[in-house]
Amino acid sequence: MDIQGVVAEGFEPVRDAFVRNFEVLGDRGAAVAVYRDGRKVVDLWGGTRDADGTEPWTEDTAQIVRSATKGVAAAVPLLLHQRGLLDLDAPVGAYWPEFKAGGKEKILVRDLLAHRAGVPALDRGLTAAEAADGVSGPRAVAAQQPFWEPGTEHGYHAQTYSWLLSELVLRVTGRTLGSVLAEEIAEPLGLDFWIGLPDTEADAGRVGRVAPVEPPESAGMLRTRPRRNVSEAYADPASLTRRAFAAIDPLPDENAPAYRAAELPASNGIGTARALARFYGATIGVVEDGARIFTPATTELAAREHSAGPDRVLVVNTRFGAGYMLHGPASPLLSPASFGHPGRGGSLAFADPDTGIGFGYVTNALAKSVTADPRAQALVRALKSAL
Repeated sequence: MDIQGVVAEGFEPVRDAFVRNFEVLGDRGAAVAVYRDGRKVVDLWGGTRDADGTEPWTEDTAQIVRSATKGVAAAVPLLLHQRGLLDLDAPVGAYWPEFKAGGKEKILVRDLLAHRAGVPALDRGLTAAEAADGVSGPRAVAAQQPFWEPGTEHGYHAQTYSWLLSELVLRVTGRTLGSVLAEEIAEPLGLDFWIGLPDTEADAGRVGRVAPVEPPESAGMLRTRPRRNVSEAYADPASLTRRAFAAIDPLPDENAPAYRAAELPASNGIGTARALARFYGATIGVVEDGARIFTPATTELAAREHSAGPDRVLVVNTRFGAGYMLHGPASPLLSPASFGHPGRGGSLAFADPDTGIGFGYVTNALAKSVTADPRAQALVRALKSAL
């Protein structure tokens, strides 16, 4: 495998693990980047731009990162909170009156960010066109009765998170979440990351195609069977697990131009590993040219545990901060201080305040993993060994 890019002295184990992901774990095209104390120390890429193609992955190849989008999207409401424009302890209905329907009047903005709002699924799944139109999704979650008493439990809002965050930001600012992200985070930081891919980037042909893949026989750990109750939850069409992931039904074509152009903050962010690593580096400190996103108080808020224990949707124990998944058995990150978000199928990005690390990994080979893909975990272990 011809691996391109650079690795700072001492971080060679990350390169070795990246190579092994292709040789043993079935990667087709991927990139990994690491910032430490604001300085880029790993920037690697290899394989093909398309999971089912032959064109090489280049330095600026971008990919859809699925739920790793959530961590980037969460920075927008936290930035609004940092500026005094959004109160996390206010009811969501104070900003979005229609959301109070169905017994949701006491749900706080903080609950929404921490997957405690009780609306991870919809009584009727939306079509891909409805999910992307900016109206049907918010209307549906506003009308939805909660599946548990809001604030008392948590469960992963796999798809509905898109409409919850996007409508909240729209009500507070009058602008879409994707536009706030572009203008106030991505452009100032020089990030190649978009929620709602612009026509200029779509026409540039830099975004690769993703595809589901079966792990090779050599990747035995990718074939580890999940616990029976988890398997049953995903197999049962009536389970909250299946219904949460089927809030868009049928599942959209993630390579379709219309899907890429839509703003779905839960699932369709497109970017580079370098952008993700730089983004997370800027949530915990100053990156190379003096840019940063969060104040120390906002960083602490992002990483502070808001939800922990049995997840009503993922059927395992999970931990969430204000918009971020936290380190734990279901999603191991670098340390107990880490916060970030995995993407179903492989991608992973996070920050670790204790070590000054910002990490990003993207892949076009979508495996069956949900929160702890073995390729991403191999890179995290290698990074840990280098620190």
